[in-house]
Amino acid sequence: MTRNRNVEGLLFDLDGTLLDHDTAATTAFTAALTGVAGADVDHEAARRRWSELEHHAMDRYLAGELTFTGQRRLRVTTLFAELGLGSWDDTEADTWFAGYLRHYEAAWHAFPDVAPCLAVLAGQAVRPQLGVLTNGDAAQQRDKLRRIGLGTALPVLVASSEVGVAKPRAEIFHAACAVLGLPPGRVAYVGDRHDVDAAAANAAGLYGVWLNRAGAPVPAGLPAVRSLEELPALLGFGQPYGGAAG
Repeated sequence: MTRNRNVEGLLFDLDGTLLDHDTAATTAFTAALTGVAGADVDHEAARRRWSELEHHAMDRYLAGELTFTGQRRLRVTTLFAELGLGSWDDTEADTWFAGYLRHYEAAWHAFPDVAPCLAVLAGQAVRPQLGVLTNGDAAQQRDKLRRIGLGTALPVLVASSEVGVAKPRAEIFHAACAVLGLPPGRVAYVGDRHDVDAAAANAAGLYGVWLNRAGAPVPAGLPAVRSLEELPALLGFGQPYGGAAG
């Protein structure tokens, strides 16, 4: 890992980096599916298919092919047709998804390495500017930050729904840097996907860091950390000003 001591701003990805989206989505899907599918349905296979449909539908939403509501409906109607549960209309799909969403929101929580990382950054004599750069619907992403208690610590949120382009496009990274008032070379970006997050940030001129919690092989030359607790040191930040961390 190569340290970068020129960082004046730090942007985080949200889902999978700060917020444990996978656990929340799994919990919500299990609860919501139980209400409409019996024991004859393979719930684990259905959960895996739901995850696949989420990625596929979100990619189409980010490409401008579907509305945010449309990608939700596509996921529901496709899955239930494949499960043999009939052809659901938009109203039925919306009703089921509303129940799923309630379970999903109730399960939102930050990863345990988030608070220690932010505490070190907040304790610096010269604090970096902090924010979030995320693909998705701005209103929902802001609600996530607020609900998991990070709205104050991370005051800047730049979302693809407002910028009009999504990661991995360089334009969204540059838009976020502009909000911070910093050139890309002075901004670090950390995310849980090495391609869409870290490599794309590097290509846009930022200092991209891959949050590789699973310990997968790291592409050559790509800065990576196993935990957000390692991030401040990688970026050249020491212990909090005036005392040791936590």
